[in-house]
Amino acid sequence: MKILVPAILVCLTQMAFANAPNILFILADDQSWNGTSVPMIPGDASSASRQFRTPNLETLAAQGMIFSQAYAAHCKCECSRASLQMGRTTTTLNAPDKMSRYWSAPVTDSLANSLKRADSAYRAAHFGKWQWFHSPESMGYDASDGITMNEDGNSTDPADPKLSFSLTRKAGDFMTEQVRSGHPFFLQMSYYAVHPVGQALPETMAKYRNPGGGGAGGGRGDRAILAAMTEDLDTCVGALLRKLDELKIAENTLVIYTSDNGGRTGLLKGGKGDLGEGGLRVPLIVRGPGIPAGSFSHIPVISYDLIATVLDFAAPGSLPPSGQEGGSWKPLLLSGGKVPVKRPIDRFVWHQAVEIEHPQSAIRMGDWKLLHYWDTQETQLYHIATDPGEAENLASENPDKVAAMGRQLTDHLRAGLGEAAFGTLERGEMARDSGRPRPKRPAPVP
Repeated sequence: MKILVPAILVCLTQMAFANAPNILFILADDQSWNGTSVPMIPGDASSASRQFRTPNLETLAAQGMIFSQAYAAHCKCECSRASLQMGRTTTTLNAPDKMSRYWSAPVTDSLANSLKRADSAYRAAHFGKWQWFHSPESMGYDASDGITMNEDGNSTDPADPKLSFSLTRKAGDFMTEQVRSGHPFFLQMSYYAVHPVGQALPETMAKYRNPGGGGAGGGRGDRAILAAMTEDLDTCVGALLRKLDELKIAENTLVIYTSDNGGRTGLLKGGKGDLGEGGLRVPLIVRGPGIPAGSFSHIPVISYDLIATVLDFAAPGSLPPSGQEGGSWKPLLLSGGKVPVKRPIDRFVWHQAVEIEHPQSAIRMGDWKLLHYWDTQETQLYHIATDPGEAENLASENPDKVAAMGRQLTDHLRAGLGEAAFGTLERGEMARDSGRPRPKRPAPVP
């Protein structure tokens, strides 16, 4: 009888956790909206790459939902990543760059901490890129690579470009251990690919340098390296998905694939580092229990929705921490992409004054997007639903809308930055290299 008791307890524990879904969150680095072979708009060839090959993402998309209007919380890595961990805009969070030590929200409100507070059965892991002074442990991760501060993820091992393959092996070990111990898990895979400098397996690289090598066309220089690096990343995504199948947990695992920010697309304006759609719009594919296969949504979503979404799937009825600005995607996902996301304030706001020539802010409300440049005081207005390339500035034709959206934008920035910092911004005195006030010039020597 004594021998049977531990086994019975393990079985009971596993039964209790059986319905709690696992969450696998895969975050690419700097991948553009059309940087995969999956069309983000079904039937629109321009919303996918004709050169890059991502067959595993194609499979994931066929099994889940694609989003045409998914946004990053910011146009730069570290800011966007902070926002999705904390469920707030970067302005509200006071996270303008990776040097920010004093966020306005406690790390106890982070994604992993919030999840484990809602359901203590969960175990959490983060592998890959981590750019802040706040440690993964303090933010609720039981397993991690620590504070890597390795922005590029470059590897000296030819068999492990961008560390993608070793990260994938760590993920497999973590998932196996949680299944063995009967714990549901949240696993974030923060891959370094496809951030420059490009690295790829030699055999993958050969496909894209040689038109007859099996890739989707030959290429030269950076484009060929990017294509090969993208395929290697997709290979790792496939390995993760196969591990879910091997462990027999695929049907009870929510899989989310996206990028931390956008990049140059050839279709959308701008790229990483600015607030055009190219820098903000990202690929997003979600597969999981109850999500119709092969589905699609035009409804705008943003990465700081992640905490609310994870909690809604993992611990229905639990409340996100106070101050959250995101909303749950669960109703949208289970409705086949039709039910809008409910947020405390239904608008998206971005602010970028770090390492940029023209400090700028943007707001999206409904189908409209307003973009304001603080140094030139130029304001642009786009009907983004029909003009995703931001080709036609409609500001002069819609002064009332410009005024109304401008008020919403400045109210948000003033509340997040504080009066002093906002005043500095409003006067165009932000230092272009840091996003912080410019030091006063010394008085001339008499």
